[in-house]
Amino acid sequence: MEEQNTDNQLNIELSEEIAEGIYSNLAIITHSNTEFVLDFIRVMPGVPKARVKSRIILTPEHAKRLLSALEDNIEKFEEQNGRIKIQKDNGVPLTFGGPTAQA
Repeated sequence: MEEQNTDNQLNIELSEEIAEGIYSNLAIITHSNTEFVLDFIRVMPGVPKARVKSRIILTPEHAKRLLSALEDNIEKFEEQNGRIKIQKDNGVPLTFGGPTAQA
């Protein structure tokens, strides 16, 4: 699968493995004076330990461009699908709000 930018003729290659994506329901963002680090984590119900599934390291300029692109895309999404509601919570959803399993 390839996407092509007609202005600058940049070819972007997307392998099948990467195209499948990584599911994440938690992101942790840290930064230094030269970079932003975005760690994407998958938290599973009833499992007190989670692993970073993907880490993206960005320059501050690219982090700001990502923020702008996300704001633009969220605005367009909400115009088509309605406002995204954010639930107030007290931290990481270890149980996902559902009943706990019993054996």
